[in-house]
This record gives sequence, structure tokens and C-alpha cells, in this order.
Amino acid sequence: MLKKLLPLTLAALICQPSLADEASVRKAIEAKLGTKVNSVTKSPYLGLYEIYANGQIIYTDEKQTAIIAGTLIDGKTMKNVTAERMQKLSAIKFSDLPFEFAVKQVRGDGKRVIATFEDPNCGFCKKLAKDIVKLDNVTIYTFLMPILSPDSLQKSNQIWCSSDKAKAWNDWMVDGKTPSGKGDCDTSAIQKTVELGQRLNITGTPTIFFTDGERIPGAVPVAQLEKKMNEAQSAGK
Repeated sequence: MLKKLLPLTLAALICQPSLADEASVRKAIEAKLGTKVNSVTKSPYLGLYEIYANGQIIYTDEKQTAIIAGTLIDGKTMKNVTAERMQKLSAIKFSDLPFEFAVKQVRGDGKRVIATFEDPNCGFCKKLAKDIVKLDNVTIYTFLMPILSPDSLQKSNQIWCSSDKAKAWNDWMVDGKTPSGKGDCDTSAIQKTVELGQRLNITGTPTIFFTDGERIPGAVPVAQLEKKMNEAQSAGK
């Protein structure tokens, strides 16, 4: 565990009397880093302030004598505090997603809903696709986000231009059947998805969004996916 904590960027943490407030820390850190800060929150750990900016969390003391970039672990519970906070801070308004740009699949009653951002050449996306076919009573909106290679864009265009987008997607991701579409239709939705991904600070595929707005980066076990979908559905009732 200690080896995992070592990559923190830490410079001379000095204890100071608690004189600063969140507004003054925000102003100082924006000047120091030259970037807009989304939020500043006093943490319950070592007098540190949590800084959320550019889709990342860093920590600093009230005098900015230290800037810590890395994972904060609660010493008693050993829970990943940074990951839990990131899940909350990076949440979106799910209903604002442009679902017309996504490949839609409905299984069963379709009551549980998720949205994924995926690259057709992403190995973890293919694993997720194989797991998703095991789900029932779910609607999946898959946003094609070709960021890995020129071939990713070509395959995305072919899938988008297929007469049955969902079938073309699953044929490729699950069964390895190369898309047969020509890719010569209006594919502006794919470019708009890439731009949307940048605005949402999506840095890798797959990224999964739930109806409560929270996200999970990367493929997750089916049991975890089921649990989170049910929690999000209950929260929306």
C-alpha cells in the first residue's frame, strides 16, 4: 500500500494556524496554477483543502506550501477518499446528454438506463460489451468516441452508417465481425461526441454514466454494474 502512495507530489508541508478560508485558497491557487478552480473544500485530513480543477483533484494547505497530486487514503477505514469525491464532483446532468448521437439498445423493459463512451478498438470496451449482453431490463446508450487510432474513426463511421447500428456494434465488439457499412453517411454525431467527451473530461474509454449523473471510468464487473444501476434507479424515484 505504501508503494502506491509514494507517487504523490509533495513539497515541504508546514503546519500553519487556520486563518484561511475557501475563497482565499481558491484565489491563491488559481494564481499559482494559472487555471480556473471549480471548487475548494476543506477536508477533514491534516488541514488540507481539496481543490477540484480541470477534472482532477489536488490538495493543498492554507498557505499553499504544499501541493499534493495523488490519492488520499483514509488511515482508519482505508477507503479511497479521492476516488469517492471524484465520483461526486465529476457527476453530470444525465438528461442533458445528446442521446440522438448514441447507439441505442433496449433489453427487457429497459427501465434501467446507462450511457457509455467507447472506442471500437478499446479492449476494455470489448470486455464491457460482452458483459452488457448479460444484462436484462436495461437501456444502453453507446456514444462512439474514436480516440485511439484512425482505424477507430473508420470503424465508428462504418458502425454509425449501418442500417442497424446496435447490431453492427455488437457484431464487432462481441463477435469480432468487421463492420460492413461504407461510412459515407452523415457522421457528424461522432465528431460531436468526441467534443462532448472533451468537455466532460473523459480521458479514457470506456466511461460509464448512470442516471444519477455519476460515472465509472473503465470496465467493471457485471455485479458492480448491476449494483450501481439499481442504486441510481432508486435515487431517481
